[in-house]
Amino acid sequence: MQLSEEQKKFFQTFGYLAIPQLFSEAETEQIIDGFEWSIQNCGGGKEHDGTSRTMFGGPIEHSPEMCALLDHPSIKGLIGGVLGEDFNYCSGDGNYYTGDTNWHPDGNWGQLFAAKIAFYLDPLTHKAGALHVIPGSHRPDHFIRRERIDVNNSMALFGLPPSEFPGSIVIESNPGDIAIFNHDLYHASFGGGSRRRMFTMNCTRHAKTPEDLETARQYLSIHSPGGYNNKTGAGMFYPTIIDTADDERLMHLRQPIEIHDQLFPHLAREVVQPG
Repeated sequence: MQLSEEQKKFFQTFGYLAIPQLFSEAETEQIIDGFEWSIQNCGGGKEHDGTSRTMFGGPIEHSPEMCALLDHPSIKGLIGGVLGEDFNYCSGDGNYYTGDTNWHPDGNWGQLFAAKIAFYLDPLTHKAGALHVIPGSHRPDHFIRRERIDVNNSMALFGLPPSEFPGSIVIESNPGDIAIFNHDLYHASFGGGSRRRMFTMNCTRHAKTPEDLETARQYLSIHSPGGYNNKTGAGMFYPTIIDTADDERLMHLRQPIEIHDQLFPHLAREVVQPG
C-alpha cells in the first residue's frame, strides 16, 4: 500500500493511523501462528498465568516467516509513508497483556522521529482492551504537555475515569487491522482479558544529520536490547532476521546495528574468522 496525502496529513496532525484489514485472512492466520510459536518458544508464554503481563523482545525476529513482515509491501509502504522509505527497523515487543496499561507516551522526542506499528491479534472493543489514543497529544504544544496534566489522575482532577478522558478516542480492532502511531502520542488500553495478544515493530527515521544521529543514539540507548540489558546473541537483533535478510531488508537494519554496536560493544555479534 501507499499512503495518500490525506493519510500522511492525518498522521502528522493527529499522531496516528488505523488501517483496517491490512492483511488477508490467510496472512493474519499465519501471523498469529508465528506469534504464538515465538512467544511460546522464545518469550515465556508457557509460564503465563494471567496475573501479570508477559513480554519478550524482537517478536518478528525469531522465525523466518515472522521476519518476512519487514519485507511485506504493505508494511513497508505504511512505515515508509510516515518515516521515509529508508526507515530504520528498531525491534519491538511481543505480549500477552493482562489488565490496564494506563496512559503513557513511548517517547518525548518533540518531533516525528519514531513510530510504533501495533498488531492486535484478538478482537478488541472499547471496554475490552482496545487501543485508546489522545489525538494530537504527540505535539509539544498540546494542552496535556503544556499544562503537565497527569492523565492517569483524571478522576481526582476532573471527576472522570482515565478511560473517559475528554478528547480521547478508542480504536476498536480485529485481527488483521494495523495501527501506527508517533512514539510521543499518549495511548492506553483498559479492560479486556488476561491473555491479550499484541506485538509491535518500532521504527525510526534514517539518521542523516549530526543532530539526527545524536537522537538515534539517545533512542537506541533506551529502546534496544542493550538498553534493556538483553542479550540476543547478535547485538541489536536476534540472529534470524539478519541471517535471512536480503539487501532490501538490510537497508532497514544496518544503521541500528552500527549504532547499537557502538553503544554496547560487549553485546555485538562475534564474527568468526575463517580458518
